[in-house]
Amino acid sequence: MAEPPQKEAERARWMRAQGLARGLSATQIAAEIAEQCGPLFSTSRIKAHRLALGVALSDVVAQMRALYEMDGKPPPKIGETLLSAYESGYKRPGPEYLHYLCLVYRVEPGDLGYQGPCVCGRGHEQRFGAGTQLSAIRDESETLIGAVLDRRWINQQLEGGPHRAEASGSIDLGEEDVVLRRTLLQLLAGAGVALDGQFLGAVDQLRRKMDDTLVNATVSPTMLDQWEETILGYGQSYQSTPSLRMLCDVLLDFSEVRRLCEQRQPIELQERLCRIAAQLSGISGLIMINLGDHRLARSFFRTARTAADETGDRSLRSWVTVREALLPLYYGDPREALHLARKAQDLAGRTPNVAAAMAPAVEARALGQLALRGRSDAAPTARRALVRGRAVFDQLSKNDTTDLVFGFTDRQMSFYEGDTYTNLGDHQKGEEVLRYALTLYSPTEVIDRTLVKLDRAACSMYAGEPDQAASRAREAIMELEPEHRSDILMHRARQLAAAVQQQHGDLPELRELREALAGPSVQRPLTPGEGSGSPADLV
Repeated sequence: MAEPPQKEAERARWMRAQGLARGLSATQIAAEIAEQCGPLFSTSRIKAHRLALGVALSDVVAQMRALYEMDGKPPPKIGETLLSAYESGYKRPGPEYLHYLCLVYRVEPGDLGYQGPCVCGRGHEQRFGAGTQLSAIRDESETLIGAVLDRRWINQQLEGGPHRAEASGSIDLGEEDVVLRRTLLQLLAGAGVALDGQFLGAVDQLRRKMDDTLVNATVSPTMLDQWEETILGYGQSYQSTPSLRMLCDVLLDFSEVRRLCEQRQPIELQERLCRIAAQLSGISGLIMINLGDHRLARSFFRTARTAADETGDRSLRSWVTVREALLPLYYGDPREALHLARKAQDLAGRTPNVAAAMAPAVEARALGQLALRGRSDAAPTARRALVRGRAVFDQLSKNDTTDLVFGFTDRQMSFYEGDTYTNLGDHQKGEEVLRYALTLYSPTEVIDRTLVKLDRAACSMYAGEPDQAASRAREAIMELEPEHRSDILMHRARQLAAAVQQQHGDLPELRELREALAGPSVQRPLTPGEGSGSPADLV
């Protein structure tokens, strides 16, 4: 037998020819290329599949674009450079690109060298016949591959339930992964989704698994770079993406990070992975606040603190704490929010950082609520806290003031100032600052923008204009699509409606507000005492 070539491309071409002569499938040839060329040329498994088909990077890109077109999606931004980065291991494809690469190569993620199941939850593998010739493989590789993720398939998956999803592929999915993917498929299909006990149980089970594995993790710096970029993307889309959809996306990544944590790793990589875990868990806690599940929100923040403690980063620990303070600020006792805000300031230290600016602003909001409930010393302390917060905010870098989740922006600072002035009884100042804050928010930043509008409605109520208050609140709710009507917004509007009725009685505008609140919204389990409200509860 002739000596095999010593260059990667030539050796792969030789192995492909040998494999075809022996009647091997493209997948079997890819496995042999990865096994023999991997140690010699660092050939990745995903590259081995392309070499086994004998196609160029441009052919794979063209096939992916054709599949996107067939699915009715905009053309993907993937190109030969990005695909080459996947093959060299410098980058890892996201869930959607990985799905389409699996369709192109007719394999599962594990065959391409990536752990975990595909986002679609089904199998892609379609083997070639033993007698297939090289020309036939080339022809097959240039056609559209696999079935399309259309509504009919989604409905079939939903009808089959978790067991069908588990049986459709060779990868062993965790129960929580199946539930999350099933919920995501329902959202993609446009079906109504309620936060039932099975979904919330899967969410909590996933969080518990992260708790269990935080102390145990081997991962490349390149992979961590990608996760950090993904998290920054979540910070940018947090306000504009429907909360339940965002939760599914975040937790699917959270599940992957948990799997990466199952083995110990060098200390510098472990710290970065723990930081990623803390940030993903913190975002999950914020989303749970939006969805109104207080218990799971607290649990996620507790997990985030555990992960942040592993990093030894005081600014990260203070960020987790100040974000946790938002839970009692909207749903609980303002005294607890005040305690957490001051704790976050202690953790932040004297160096200007995000939490050092945000914590005094949260403290001021909590004191404003206490002043509204009759605490006489709260007002001057709240004003001093606002001054402290603004002073630190003015020292933050541009990077710290551009992200609504991991930073603290000028629009958020103005929102917090306006909310505080409103609760302190300075309605004119509150209206002025809130109106300014509203001009800073993009129309796509749904959550904070709606909360600002509801704060302006509270200004009108305290100024003795209940009809305008109810009209403003109704307008804010009616502007929301059903998938954006999360509990934090509906809860605030219900509190406002209850306060207007208690102070001014039933009004035509109030009845219209109630009709708006009775419309479709993101459903969640009811908590004891929900639906009651008073002016003292308005936050």
